[in-house]
Amino acid sequence: MSAVFDSLSRFYASSIGKKILVALTGLVLIGFVLGHMIGNLLIFVGKDAINEYGHMLQTMLHGGGVWIARIGLLTAVVIHIVATISLTKANRDARQDKYGMQKAQVSSKSSHIMIWSGLTILAFIVYHLLHFTVRAGNDYATYKTTLHGETVHDVYRMVIAGFSWAPASIFYLIAMGLLCSHLSHGFSSLFQTLGISTDKTEPLFKKAGYAFAGLIFAGNAAIVLAIWLFGYGR
Repeated sequence: MSAVFDSLSRFYASSIGKKILVALTGLVLIGFVLGHMIGNLLIFVGKDAINEYGHMLQTMLHGGGVWIARIGLLTAVVIHIVATISLTKANRDARQDKYGMQKAQVSSKSSHIMIWSGLTILAFIVYHLLHFTVRAGNDYATYKTTLHGETVHDVYRMVIAGFSWAPASIFYLIAMGLLCSHLSHGFSSLFQTLGISTDKTEPLFKKAGYAFAGLIFAGNAAIVLAIWLFGYGR
């Protein structure tokens, strides 16, 4: 057990180890973002469609499936953030040692932008969980409807109510823009880290990253704008 722990510690301590962890957790989060968007787009199919989807998630593995997914995703987010911060700090220190203080100051400005955008995304994740999952500060937990003769949570009504409030919709769109900016660059980087991308295929992966980020933003923004600006479902 000690040997395994020592090996994992050495792996994480290395730069390549952190890069691989960032890539793997990034791949998990990309899959989640895509699946989450597809599920949410069911709101355009109809009330029963998205309520059935939500009920399936809540009852999967007798209610344990959703918690396994939440814990796994939270772990992936924490590892991704911690490893990325560690790599950024190491790269900044290395540039400072190599090029001197002037270069480090220029790099620091860029790092500050990334830090603030990252913190905004993290704040959004916390808010999103409190808003729709924990349902703190609202009465969404009381939203019920009948589906196939069974009383279930009314996800449709909850989403409509959530995005009918302008501050929530604006914050959501800003955070989604920052997330997709991160995705557009991280998408190709993770394939390069995992050794899948080559010099010849790198431009293709970069274009795929921009296309994927655009798809995610368009899909999620369509839900928000349809409800908030055009009154869908109200």
